[in-house]
Amino acid sequence: MGCLSDNSNQELLSANYTEHGDENQICGNKCSQLINGAYTALKSRYFWKAVLLGQFISLLLCGLAVTSGLLSNQGVNIPTAQCFLNYLLLCLTFTPVLACRRDEKNLCQRLKTWGWKYLLISIADVEANFLVVSAYQFTTVTSVQLLDCFSIPMVLVLSCLVLRVRYKPLNFVGIVVCLLGMGGLILTDFLSGNVDVKNTGKAPNKVLGDMLCIAGASLYGVSNVAQEYVVKIYDKADFLGMVGLFGSFINGIQFVIVERDRVMEVDFSSYHVLLPLIGFTVFQYLLYTCMSVVIQQTSATAVNISILSADFYSLLFGLYLFKYEFHILYFLSFVLILSGLAIYSCQSTESQLADITNNNPPTRDSYEEMEESSVDD
Repeated sequence: MGCLSDNSNQELLSANYTEHGDENQICGNKCSQLINGAYTALKSRYFWKAVLLGQFISLLLCGLAVTSGLLSNQGVNIPTAQCFLNYLLLCLTFTPVLACRRDEKNLCQRLKTWGWKYLLISIADVEANFLVVSAYQFTTVTSVQLLDCFSIPMVLVLSCLVLRVRYKPLNFVGIVVCLLGMGGLILTDFLSGNVDVKNTGKAPNKVLGDMLCIAGASLYGVSNVAQEYVVKIYDKADFLGMVGLFGSFINGIQFVIVERDRVMEVDFSSYHVLLPLIGFTVFQYLLYTCMSVVIQQTSATAVNISILSADFYSLLFGLYLFKYEFHILYFLSFVLILSGLAIYSCQSTESQLADITNNNPPTRDSYEEMEESSVDD
């Protein structure tokens, strides 16, 4: 019995060792796969193209923030009227392209088939700009910067539901790291004294301002996912032309109703007002045009986590324009955001039909099949 017991114990120990050895081997294989994936991503042109394009979008957002700050310093508060020029330029630039087409992609066909959809997308886009800019009147800049990140979970949810994207654990890790870097930027604002802590409680209606920012960020997420859907089925001119067309009417009517009196009070003859307004329009037009290119090459999610670094660039300009003070944690937070983007790109997302984030967009027929399967389900 003793011999049998010893043999049994040896067999159990051998089995446990083999089992743990297999588990260790599996863990080792997964780690090596992640390391190889990270190394491959860092070597790929796609990764660096995504990083550079995302940072260019961040610079354009920085330009919008700086010009808005300059207009605010002059007492100009016409957010809807400011955006009207951008929609008008988009309409004048891209809508004629659609009108000149002779196939099924022409303007008349788009109005018949997708007219009501573009109307809803344009409403979401116009109101997103209005709500976020209006939030600055009721809450603090810090709150707006934090709550503006709410567009990321909205994009994640809508990408899963509409685009059938399936994210992997490493993608979520990258997003969390980016958000931590964004939180570090906000925290450093307090540590460096660029935010007046004593005056942050003087917001006229902080709850209302926070709600406006959350609503605007949510609508930004809707607009970004809709933009990704359209540019990957059709093309950039299709989205920009239709949003420019509908956005001009929606935005124009809104600013006539809401901001007509305030526009009449603005002194447009002053270069302190005129130059920032022209700069705001140019930056916003370039932002809309370039974002369509970047989203087509990457994804709405990648763009939203990339532009978290826009606040870092705004700080650099604020050092000279608004007398901000630099702190080393700003740079560390910026590095953390870029690291999060690198982690996110190490593992490509999965789609039921195609790998969208690997620059292999699904075809129009594939998306139509996806819509049919959704109806059948």
